[in-house]
Amino acid sequence: MTSLKRTERSRALILDAAETAFRELGFEGATVHVIAERAGLTRKTVYNLFGSKEDIALSLIARAEARDTDYRERIAEGQHAVTLLEAVLIDSAHWCMANPAVARLALVPAQRPTLEPPSDRPSFQGLVRDILALGQAQGLIRKDEEPEFMALIVLGVYGQAMLNGLQAGVVPEADIRKIVRLVVEGIGGVTA
Repeated sequence: MTSLKRTERSRALILDAAETAFRELGFEGATVHVIAERAGLTRKTVYNLFGSKEDIALSLIARAEARDTDYRERIAEGQHAVTLLEAVLIDSAHWCMANPAVARLALVPAQRPTLEPPSDRPSFQGLVRDILALGQAQGLIRKDEEPEFMALIVLGVYGQAMLNGLQAGVVPEADIRKIVRLVVEGIGGVTA
């Protein structure tokens, strides 16, 4: 049991050190040696716990996605889904702007997302899907498409906006609200 605690503590030290290193040095500049040094561990320990620097970055992304407890509570409370979706995407944009090197990996994944988000862990896609389903139940979000499909659409548009924003150094909150409005209302006017 003690070694599990030590392993988890070492993993947390590595992830914390990597998050800072990626932010300060970028993905390319943050070597495993630098991450190990900042974590106060050896490179061997880092490689025993993570296969590569990419694995460390993917674990950082998964750790960020797993911090959705507050949003899950707000879904359970039945909060206004459109407002909640805006808040989730705006908070995510702030995280991306603060962690651009890791955000690029999250926004351009090696494996394309599927209609069903991963079932073995919390995911941003699953969170967005659940908020869209809440909005449909509240009558706030259109019901002509399944929430799984709509989540892929909103995240595709959002992801491209974030990639552009990372390049420009800013993502206006008004742009995120526009993305939400387009998903909620659709493109173009309603015809009679």
